[in-house]
Amino acid sequence: MTSPSPSPPLLSPGLALLRVALAGSLPELGKLAGWTVVSAAPAALSGKALALAVDRGFLARQPATGWGWLALFAAAAAVSAWGTRNAYRPLARVVEPARDRLLRATADGALRRTAATRADPDAAAVAVARITRQVEAVRDGLAGQLLLVSHLALTLAAVVAGTAALAPAALVPVCAPLLVAIGAFAALTPRMARRQRELFATEEEFTASALRTVAALRDLTACGAEQRAVDRVVEDVTANEAAGRALARLAAARHLLVALGVHGPLVVLVSTAPALLRHGLSAGGLLGALAYLLGTLEPALRLLVQGLGPSWLRLSVAAERLAGAAAFTPEEEPAVPPLVRRRRRPPALELRGVDFAWGLDARPVLRGLDLTLGDGESLAVVGPSGTGKSTLAALAAGLLRPDAGLVLLSGLPARELSPGALAALRVLLPQEPYVFTGTLAENLRWPDPAVPTARLREALRALGAEALTDRHGGLDGPVGAATLSAGERQLVALVRAFLSPAPLAVLDEATSHLDAAAELRIDRAFRARPGALLTVTHRPSQADRADRVLHLAHADWSLTGRPSRLPRAQRRARSGAEPDGASQ
Repeated sequence: MTSPSPSPPLLSPGLALLRVALAGSLPELGKLAGWTVVSAAPAALSGKALALAVDRGFLARQPATGWGWLALFAAAAAVSAWGTRNAYRPLARVVEPARDRLLRATADGALRRTAATRADPDAAAVAVARITRQVEAVRDGLAGQLLLVSHLALTLAAVVAGTAALAPAALVPVCAPLLVAIGAFAALTPRMARRQRELFATEEEFTASALRTVAALRDLTACGAEQRAVDRVVEDVTANEAAGRALARLAAARHLLVALGVHGPLVVLVSTAPALLRHGLSAGGLLGALAYLLGTLEPALRLLVQGLGPSWLRLSVAAERLAGAAAFTPEEEPAVPPLVRRRRRPPALELRGVDFAWGLDARPVLRGLDLTLGDGESLAVVGPSGTGKSTLAALAAGLLRPDAGLVLLSGLPARELSPGALAALRVLLPQEPYVFTGTLAENLRWPDPAVPTARLREALRALGAEALTDRHGGLDGPVGAATLSAGERQLVALVRAFLSPAPLAVLDEATSHLDAAAELRIDRAFRARPGALLTVTHRPSQADRADRVLHLAHADWSLTGRPSRLPRAQRRARSGAEPDGASQ
């Protein structure tokens, strides 16, 4: 298990993330602050009301006056409860949107990092599971801080001010142990923060270990490594338990701080009561000071030590870790913009001496393939199944790396480009495209949600796909993989690709579920689209319409085309075969 990293300053890494989460909530924060003042202000009246009820009421033989001050004391408590009740509505309007913003920011960062680094897909599941837990911790902690911190500060100020006004001589006995308790709590906080980080780290390690074990269950059983996997998971559980116990031991010390901060002043005040009474403190003043201690200060300090302490720690540590998950900017993304500044635009696709085989001992699928596809050109790739057509499409899209040779997209080496840069230079449509559950417009706009509605309708008309909107309730109609036919899924993906600004479109049997008329219209639309077109097809009619045709066979490949597009001599090279099922 990896040991926790050194503790950074409390909350500093997550402060910017929390500010983003709270953006746009200033009106509701103002309402929350107002109701907090209403709930905390009556605390300053409680001790004074009791003192006057005793001194000017019952001891002065004026019971009506005494009951009147007691009624004021009860009214102040009712106002405080009313203010607390009304504070929860603006609190919810602040915390719930903040939770959604945090979840979007951190999940997006984690998934982008996984995609950019091409990590194990299980890493994304681990990251999202960890983020969900920590976002909930931030949500709960943030709610506690917003509701209670200001209330606690106002309450402590009311106790000190009320005691000073009621019995100045009792101020030192009350404040001295209180300050000592708060100082001890502050000194204990960094150590508690370290323990909280250790608890989060062991929880993450346990989650990752459990997910890895479940994912590899069949392999573990086949290899007879079940006990080793169980031991590893138990080890992580034990580490998590130890971290939780260490944090719990520190939590027990908080009870001593409550005793020091509240019962210490109480003991001092009671023991010095005779001297205070001899120096002019009234019986009502002494009772009011006791009321401040027991009725106001004790709940406030207990809230600080037992409530706000853990909440603050969980909030700070979770926000710190979420800030690291949310912040992600791929370093190599800016590789595309310099293309527009070049004097001569390079070909959309260029293959130089490309070799590829599905294994060290396998026969090459492609060998010595040279190919250039410029702007405005179309190429059809044909041949029997298993000759490498889909392999070539994956190589052209940068999804596979050649064993030898070079694949260039708009003049840039495909192997050096990030996923984002690849998406900007080429769009790939497989035979079975991806459609997610959402509206039709959301599927068509993915991954660019800023595409105008007019542009969507224009693309639908160009590809003859207007019937999609008629059958599914318009652009805002709900669709999904289960509600769309195979042909409709291909149409959705084709419109999505047609809208892409990428200079190269690669269609791998992308119209196999459509009829000949629809295929003809789509083919014409893509040939008129700016950029180059590479089409993998079994249909002779589609190959006949292309500017050039690349014929793949188990023995060789040949490139043919129209005289206006090709040099007179045809290029030839040897080729092998790929394993069954690797290509269409």
